[in-house]
Parts: sequence; C-alpha cells; structure tokens
Amino acid sequence: MAAAAVVARKLLLLRPSFSHLSLKNFSNRHYILSAATIFASPISSSACRSIRNCNDKRKKVKQQQQKVNKEAAAASIAVVKRRTRSDKEFDEEAVLRYGDSATHIPVMLGEVLDVFASLQLRSFVDCTLGAAGHSSAIIQAHPEMRLYVGMDVDPVAFDQGQALINTMLHSNSCGSTSELKAHTFLKNYRDIKHVLREVDETLLTPSINGILMDLGMSSMQVNNAERGFSVLSNGPLDMRMNPQASLKAEDILNSWPDNEVGRILRDYGEESNWYSLQNKIVKARQKGGLHSTGDLVHLIQSSTSRSKGGRQGWIKTATRVFQALRIAVNDELNTLKETLYACFDRLAPGGRLAVISFHSLEDRIVKQTFIDIINDSRGGGDDEDDQKYEREFGEINDNNDDNKEAWIRRKIQGSNGTILTKRPITPSEEEERLNRRCRSAKLRVIQKL
Repeated sequence: MAAAAVVARKLLLLRPSFSHLSLKNFSNRHYILSAATIFASPISSSACRSIRNCNDKRKKVKQQQQKVNKEAAAASIAVVKRRTRSDKEFDEEAVLRYGDSATHIPVMLGEVLDVFASLQLRSFVDCTLGAAGHSSAIIQAHPEMRLYVGMDVDPVAFDQGQALINTMLHSNSCGSTSELKAHTFLKNYRDIKHVLREVDETLLTPSINGILMDLGMSSMQVNNAERGFSVLSNGPLDMRMNPQASLKAEDILNSWPDNEVGRILRDYGEESNWYSLQNKIVKARQKGGLHSTGDLVHLIQSSTSRSKGGRQGWIKTATRVFQALRIAVNDELNTLKETLYACFDRLAPGGRLAVISFHSLEDRIVKQTFIDIINDSRGGGDDEDDQKYEREFGEINDNNDDNKEAWIRRKIQGSNGTILTKRPITPSEEEERLNRRCRSAKLRVIQKL
C-alpha cells in the first residue's frame, strides 16, 4: 500500500488528470488503487521509465560534479602541502649589499645562508656564479673557508661575478682571506669534474663541503634585449647563455623539423596550444621566417584568443614559448640530472648540495634525482615511485630535537643521504612582493651521509 502511494505521488506530478488531487487524498483506498491501475498501463510504464532515466542522468551529473569538485579541492590542497613558504624575515639590506637592484638580486639569500650556516664550510663550489651575490655572502659568512670555486657559462655574468670576488679578496672584507684560494672558470656546470681536476686532482675525491646551483636567469640577462630572452623587448632570436655556442633560437624556429618544434613547445614549454603554434611557425617560414623576438611575439599574439585573458593571456603563452626555446638552445634539462649526480659525488660526508629552480620541469628533475640519489638508483622514477619510496623510508620529523635547524621541517632518509627539504622552500611573501621574478623559485637541499 505504501508503494502504491509513492506511485500515486509521482503521477500527481506527471499526469494532468491528477493535478486537482491533493496528496492526502491518495491515502484513500479508491484513489490508490486507481493510481496503481493507471500506472500499470503501457503509457504509465513508459512515463515511469522516463522518470527513472531522468533521475539517473541527474544523479550521474551530480556525481560527476562532486568528483570534479573533490579533485579540484584535492589539487588545491596538494599545492599547499607541496609549498613550504619560508618564514625567515627578509633582509633587504643584505640583498642590496650583495646584489644590485637594477641588474641582479640574489634570490632567497637568507635561506641559502641558513642551508650552509651549520657546516664547517672549508670548501665551496658555486656552479652558477652569476653576479656572485650568493657567493660573496657565503664567503663572508664562513671565514674558515680555504677553497672557493665559481663557475658560469655566461661571459657577461662571469666577468661581473669574478670582479666582485676579486674585490672581496683584496679588500680583506671576508676575514682571513690570505688562506682562501679562489678559482673562477668560464665553464658550464656540466664541466664540474674537469674544473675540479684543473684546480686540484685530490678534489675528485669526495671533499667539497657545500655546492650551490642557482638555475635562474639574472636580471642583467633578461633586461638586455640583445640576448633575446625578454618577451617585452625586441631583439634578435638568440637566447644563448654561451655566446660562443652555435645554436640560436632563430635556427630552431626557421630550420628544425615541424614535429621537433612542436615537441619543444609541448615538452619544454608545457604549452597546451603547441600544435597551432607549430603550424603558424612553419607557415611563417614561407614568408621569410622569424628573425626577432618581436616577430615571435606578434605571431603568439595573433594565435592567442582574446577571451583567454587578453594581454595577460598572450604574455603567459609567450613566456612558456620563450622558456621552451631557451631550454632547447642551451640543452638545459638534458645535462641537469647528470650534473646533480656529479655534484653529489664530489661532496664530502656531511656536505650539502642546494639547488634553486624556477620552473616545474627543473624542479621535477631535481626532486626525482634527489630521490634516486638517496635510494642509490639512476632509474629516474616518476611521482608515483617517489611517493612509494617516501612511504617506505618514512618521513623524519625533528620536532623533539633541540639542535634542529629551524628551516628544516620534514626530511627523507635514504641509504646514501638525506633530503632535507621533503617539500621545496619558496620565497617569503615579503621577498615576492619586492622581487616578483623570484615568485616561482624553489629551493631543495640534499645532504650526503
């Protein structure tokens, strides 16, 4: 009887002939039986199936929406979890002392100093010397240092950094400099083994206490339109870190096979519109090709829908395209992993390697390589492998350790070393506010056992 009442209520909504009846009237046996009889007819059965189908569709749509909302919330939480913002007070005075607000600002300077503060830093290598902002601060903070090696492939940055290091040594501003031997090399960080051999054969054995790699570009490089790195300044399509190298961005855009151009945009720029851009670049060759950053920017502007963010939309696309070309021109990603291994091999027991990356591709390589290093593996696992490994080894919390360094929050222990930054450290809000170019920086640190 109760089931028949439910049927009658549905028919009240479905059939006009029942619209004048109130729900309580269906408690009457006569109407209930009549409703059940009508429902049993072919028309009523079809209507009932229609209701069930409609309800099923609504249920599926609701479930799909709930799933999307759940995934979005999980992704948002994951981003927050993976981001460990620095709570160190930003020292603007120190940044200005070791950098130049117009041409070079050392990113996360205070955080980098903290990484090496607890070490007896008798030997130190800066694989990306740049304007020597980080190096000069570290040398001054460690008067016990006896050996310093600085490397950079960019001659403009190298000259500026070398000049600053030499000035410090001769002015005796870093303490007992008479015993500090400084060596600077115009070399790519991939050549670290050859550089150390040139300094001293004994350095090929694990003997370096600290190594720093800052993978970002300096303001002096971006602001120089002739280098071709800037989206907002017209210049040649160059993008070479080493001006002596033969390959330019112009060569890739005008000469490389179509599918290679598309692969670069897709894999190195993570650009979703890569196929359309690839076709437009190929078509541009028929009209003389692309020969300036302005030409490339104009092509990107004409390919970007105004509905997707307007000016900001094309700037974001252009940034990704320029990043992709710069990575390809300088072969940045292919050498990064092996260099990380080479650096770790050179570390003395207890030594630390700190790496600052500026886009997801670099950071992913650093993260996965660190996992492989402490696991004594060169397999290059994916994120799922990394998570499995983290679960197996577990996470070390030092909350009860009175000697814990404040910047170390969670770390992962392995057979060869310890990852001191389970989640990368990112700049403080104050630093991001004063230097917008640092907002994508991520600092990861590994220590050798």
